[in-house]
Amino acid sequence: MEFRKELQLPAFKEQINIKNKLMLCGSCFTENLGEKLAQMLFQVEMNPNGILFNPKSILNSINSYIENKRYQSTDFFLHNEVYYSWQYHSRFSNINPEKLSSEINQTQDNAHHWLKSCDWLILTLGSSFVYELATGEAAANCHKMPANYFSRRLMSSNEIIHDFFELFNKLADFNPKLQIILTISPVRHLRDGFVENNRSKAMLIQAVHQLAESFSNVFYFPAYELVLDDLRDYRFFAEDMTHPNYLATQYVWEKFITAFIDKESLGWMKEINTLNAARAHKSFHPETNAHQLFLQKNLDKLTDLKKILPQLSWHQLEKYFKDSLHLV
Repeated sequence: MEFRKELQLPAFKEQINIKNKLMLCGSCFTENLGEKLAQMLFQVEMNPNGILFNPKSILNSINSYIENKRYQSTDFFLHNEVYYSWQYHSRFSNINPEKLSSEINQTQDNAHHWLKSCDWLILTLGSSFVYELATGEAAANCHKMPANYFSRRLMSSNEIIHDFFELFNKLADFNPKLQIILTISPVRHLRDGFVENNRSKAMLIQAVHQLAESFSNVFYFPAYELVLDDLRDYRFFAEDMTHPNYLATQYVWEKFITAFIDKESLGWMKEINTLNAARAHKSFHPETNAHQLFLQKNLDKLTDLKKILPQLSWHQLEKYFKDSLHLV
């Protein structure tokens, strides 16, 4: 008997190589995907502004990287003696506005240069609802401020399409080699309500498909459909019943690498995964010769791989083996 329909994804014509540089922006699901890529030592820049949910804020952030926007202390607001930016996550906050502007401007500078040179941009849209201040500015993060600070509206698919048409044309001039993957977060925004969440996702679905059909360098990865239509079961959600759990995110990850990672890189990822497994191994007696030889063997393997793939982010893994290795 057949109990479910599996979404089969063919390999995309354009694929990611492990030597490529990637930038990921968007919802918390972006961070899940970015962390898995980072574990495989891909060169990843993830959510410079922090987590972003609505298309307007994602668009504003990418535009700010292209322009290398500079922030002044007057761009922030003060709440309970701490300064915040409406465009940045709360982890970017400081009691000193000059220090905050310095930190944010460094982040902007890093994002500008990374986007200029990177090969892939992955954007995960979470919700069509945007929260706007009285000035009309879209708040990327509400910083737990009172609801009366904002007006909430639902962006239409036409508005999203129009805005991202302009952005993608601007990106083509800024970085002609850039490939773009669009995806919709499977996280359910049930605080908006069941009906409102579905309306929100529908606007995103219509928009991203129109964009993918209009640009040869834009692709759609169906993370939303994999969780909501393929897995289609509450057992694949965390206790809050809105966020996909480990099994679901692992399933989406496996589909992603099958569709978007090239064969050469899949081979290197298997080698890197053995090093990650060795790092995760906890010995009861790390001082024994056997364990020291185990560490040295893996460090030698890492050194050989590093010569072949010097672009990869080897530092943390290499540091672990060197710090753990105490030859007797």
